[in-house]
Amino acid sequence: MKNKSAVNPILDYLLRFFKGVFIALGFILPGVSGGVLAAILGIYERLLAFMAHPLKHFWLNVRYFLPVGIGALVGIIALANPIGWLLANYNLIVMWAFAGAILGTVPSLYKQAGQNGRGKSDWLVLTLAFIVSLAFLANMDNLFGQLPANFASWLLAGALIALGIIIPGLSPSNFLLLLGLFDPMITAFKAGSLSVFFPMAIGALLALALFSRLVAAILDHYYSKLYHAILGIVLASTLLIVLPPVADYSQLDLMQGILALVMFALGCLLGWWMGGLEEKYK
Repeated sequence: MKNKSAVNPILDYLLRFFKGVFIALGFILPGVSGGVLAAILGIYERLLAFMAHPLKHFWLNVRYFLPVGIGALVGIIALANPIGWLLANYNLIVMWAFAGAILGTVPSLYKQAGQNGRGKSDWLVLTLAFIVSLAFLANMDNLFGQLPANFASWLLAGALIALGIIIPGLSPSNFLLLLGLFDPMITAFKAGSLSVFFPMAIGALLALALFSRLVAAILDHYYSKLYHAILGIVLASTLLIVLPPVADYSQLDLMQGILALVMFALGCLLGWWMGGLEEKYK
């Protein structure tokens, strides 16, 4: 008898491919974390375990993450130009749309955070994570200066992008924007510049090697606490996406405000649908 719960392999492959495309937005969209998107899409734990112990189930994980990696690469190359153009011309609408997409997946993330139970300490962790991350992210411009675009700075950029996957809620694009590296990175992505990709890859690999096992150990021993912290960071990051200076209100008018709210609602529906789709095929 045919198993009705079996997943269509083509659909499953395409789903993982588009997850990679979606996660790529965490590399190029300010205020968004690739790790948060991976957690929202249900692949964060497996990705972290693979990065922490790459030789364990190596080929099984390679086959699983291959479409994710292809999707991320395609997403970076294909979306860098339109994202750069949209952010320059329709910043407010784009930010509200993406904030909606993230909020739409929060119910699924909330359910995942409480799958092992939920206590008062978990709520405390969520609250503290929200307050601390909100305060930190809102004051990044006072903590960091700007760097020249060179080999060393691209090493740092790659490390930040890797940390944005390992530590959900860390938005590498926010840091790169404040460090003066965001626009050069987008330009390099559009041009497919190996002189930028290569040092960024080295920086990313070094960061993965240094930090992935630590975060994996925390996940093993404090699953509920970590996911409630992630939830708090998600809420704080989403709030900051629609606040200045990430969202630009300088050209706000009635029509733009209406479009922003419409795209926010559509984003919420898209996120809710993606969360439900993930639960169906997890």
